[in-house]
Amino acid sequence: MAAGELSSRDRTELDKAIRAAEQTCRFEFSLFLGNAQGDSRDHAERLHAALVAPDRSVLVLVDRSARLIEVVTGTVVRRHLTDREVELSVIAMQTAFAENDFVGGLKRGLSMLAEHARPQNTLHAGV
Repeated sequence: MAAGELSSRDRTELDKAIRAAEQTCRFEFSLFLGNAQGDSRDHAERLHAALVAPDRSVLVLVDRSARLIEVVTGTVVRRHLTDREVELSVIAMQTAFAENDFVGGLKRGLSMLAEHARPQNTLHAGV
């Protein structure tokens, strides 16, 4: 399903999911739905580099025809989001996609990425 095949309701739900993710962790999120041009990782990295604030951004590329998901994170985001946490989010998306829940899978994946990327509050004990 290309982005053009999403219903207006689906687009609204995904837009809300992106905004909620951004509010959760204060990083920028972008979603690319469509065919990757050439190598999917290279394409995702080029798209990410073209964002307004790539260091503080997360880009999720989903190419359903090739059954690919790529997640690219900026340098600041990487301080808070591990490769393992990204992998868990991708697995959650793949699981939902396999159950024919494309929009739900994207929403869940974005939410998980945001939760994992949220900077942790540190408590300082007075000594």
